[in-house]
Amino acid sequence: MNNEINKLSPWWWHSTILVMIIGFSILSYLTFITYKSAPPIPKEIIIETGDIVFTGDDIRDGQEIFLKYGLMEHGSLWGHGAYLGPDYTAFYLHSEAIMVQETFAQQKYSKSYLELSDDEKSVIDRNTIKSLKTNRYNPNTNVLIFTMGELIAYQTLYLYWTDYFSQNITAPGLPFDYIKNSDELGSLTAFFAWATWATVANRPGQDYSYTNNWPYEPLAGNYPSVSTYLWSALSLIALLAGLGLVLFLFGKFSFLGVKGDEHELPSSVLFPQPPSSSSVAALSPSQLATGKYFLIIALLFLLQAILGVTLAYYRIETGSFYFLDIAKWFPYNLLRTWHLQLAIFWIATTWIAGGLFLATWVGGKEPAGQKLGVNVLLAALVIVILGSLFGEALGLQNKLKDVWFWFGHQGLEYLDLGRFWQILFIIAMVFWTLLMFRALRPAIRFEGKSDLSALFLYAAIAIPLFYLPALFFGSYTNFAVIDNWRFWIIHLWVEGFFELFATVLVAIMFRYMGLVTSKTATRLVYLAAIIYFSAVIVGTGHHWYFSGQGTLNMGLAACFSALEVVPLTLLILDAWDFIRLKNKTQSGNNHEIQSLVSEQKWTIYFLMAVGVWNFVGAGIFGFLINLPIISYFERGTLLTANHAHAAMFGVFGMLALSLLVFCLRAQQTEKSWQKVVPWIRIGFFGTNLGLGLMIVLDLFPAGVLQFIDVIENGYWHARSLAFTTTGKFHWLEWIRLIGDVVFILFGAIPLTYASILTYFRKNV
Repeated sequence: MNNEINKLSPWWWHSTILVMIIGFSILSYLTFITYKSAPPIPKEIIIETGDIVFTGDDIRDGQEIFLKYGLMEHGSLWGHGAYLGPDYTAFYLHSEAIMVQETFAQQKYSKSYLELSDDEKSVIDRNTIKSLKTNRYNPNTNVLIFTMGELIAYQTLYLYWTDYFSQNITAPGLPFDYIKNSDELGSLTAFFAWATWATVANRPGQDYSYTNNWPYEPLAGNYPSVSTYLWSALSLIALLAGLGLVLFLFGKFSFLGVKGDEHELPSSVLFPQPPSSSSVAALSPSQLATGKYFLIIALLFLLQAILGVTLAYYRIETGSFYFLDIAKWFPYNLLRTWHLQLAIFWIATTWIAGGLFLATWVGGKEPAGQKLGVNVLLAALVIVILGSLFGEALGLQNKLKDVWFWFGHQGLEYLDLGRFWQILFIIAMVFWTLLMFRALRPAIRFEGKSDLSALFLYAAIAIPLFYLPALFFGSYTNFAVIDNWRFWIIHLWVEGFFELFATVLVAIMFRYMGLVTSKTATRLVYLAAIIYFSAVIVGTGHHWYFSGQGTLNMGLAACFSALEVVPLTLLILDAWDFIRLKNKTQSGNNHEIQSLVSEQKWTIYFLMAVGVWNFVGAGIFGFLINLPIISYFERGTLLTANHAHAAMFGVFGMLALSLLVFCLRAQQTEKSWQKVVPWIRIGFFGTNLGLGLMIVLDLFPAGVLQFIDVIENGYWHARSLAFTTTGKFHWLEWIRLIGDVVFILFGAIPLTYASILTYFRKNV
């Protein structure tokens, strides 16, 4: 009877699988369409006389130059990338429109455009828009024809980019003579010309471009398409319908939350509580071996935070760092690469180490040789981290020649590490899943624990499995296709499967603190998987609105992205049940559970912070920029960075820190822990306050100012140094340093020191 009471309905598993099948079927179809509808790369680009301007090979070579020199970590292309440099396509389009206007003015009136009357300018403006919007690509001959104005723009901008990349005053944050090879600069300009053509030339048979008329550029006739307005409105309807459904289910079925079932047996009936975390001797050799992981994690976290402050200062004084020309040694694109890579490395390593630590408790028995495996895995991760960081530095200096893509810098935001390091990382993750399986196997075989333990293993297996799309493209692949697979990693891998794995870890921590039963913890994981995957999988496409995909993706992604707010709302509704459970536990007679909860007080505080930042960063700020019409104007502005900081660190960073604190506490005696607690306390308030100040003082208000400037003066202007280094926007960048300083001095440093104290005093 006991087993029947605690047995979970198989429909939880069936529903999860069904949601994933439907979601991945849709996403795979959208990816298939991307291959067919991506902006074509012509064999030749010619002028009307038949003379060749450049070739398709020049475009592909230019894309390789763009990637090899990490220009996506300096500026952006189609709105994706870094924020210090310009958006190369938006700047090119604005410049090209002006030159086409001037060419038409000279041809028709033999006068400069500025000398024309208003009526004459109106005629030229219409001709310019018509010319740029006309698609002169012939799919039968695979040839694209440039007008005389487009030819002049290409020739003029080749000279501009030559000057730009050879003078560090012009290119902020890049060293002098960064790209000086004339052939490379010619190919790079060809790539920019093609990417810009895709933003303005109408798709065959349509009245919008390959990028759905992005960027906003009135001179070229680029305005939001009808679909952009339509699906923005329909996505709001999807949101209201989703919220209504979840409120109905939440009210009707009490089992959706963590209220549990009054018929459930206490968790101690199924299996005993873990040994008291105040006894280090009770930990297994492999659990103690994870201490080295947490020390390295803390140091990586501190380094990543310091790099973040340096990047922020680059935006204040683009030519120096406190009068030091550090661009010679640490250019902006390198530091931003490291900043993003270290964020992924320290967060992912925390979950890897936490998974190994908790798996031994769940399994109940440590397999032979597990400690050796844990140490070997750490060595592999260190090799990947250090190898990729140094490889990226050498790659950006063009010292790796033809192997730059494999061992250097791939040039793609968040996927910068070379292909060799990616493969080595996947191998390390496969080895990690093997270690997880060995630890969890006894629990999976044990009746009553199979569901939660099996989910723990499945979530771990998904980590290396869904990182594989990072290998599905090369440096010559069409950029629209590259961007498609890139967001399979950035959105789906991170926000989908890493979040699922984190949910399993949290459920297990709550289970072992006695806050929920095993059945409730398992149900919570299923619930999170069903709700998150219902929206997140297809919602991946909101990154592709204006990256070479069609309106089908926009419609589906807009509606499903809006639904991502639903699970966050459910978390807020369910928060009261967690509080009731906590209060019930504290007022009960189970002194062992009370002791565990008290010992892990700061773990719970960090998890509470996750809930807040999840709703604010992922919910409010995420929904704000996911609407197609908002995304059209804001992508690549500080509103994107605002969402990224609040969601990436506020959610995933805080989750990692909660796990870090949990494991630090479990590895210490009561005596040594009391010396660490003050630093944990300072670190908790410092990280949350610092992040809050970054957002309130700069990222959100400055993002709003930039958003307004896009509408008033065009996207190219809002991304130019003329805007970002002057006025209120620049003033807010200065003030942001207050939040940065608080974050480092009172957040990162205390938490790092706490980790150092734990490692060297854990046996005191």
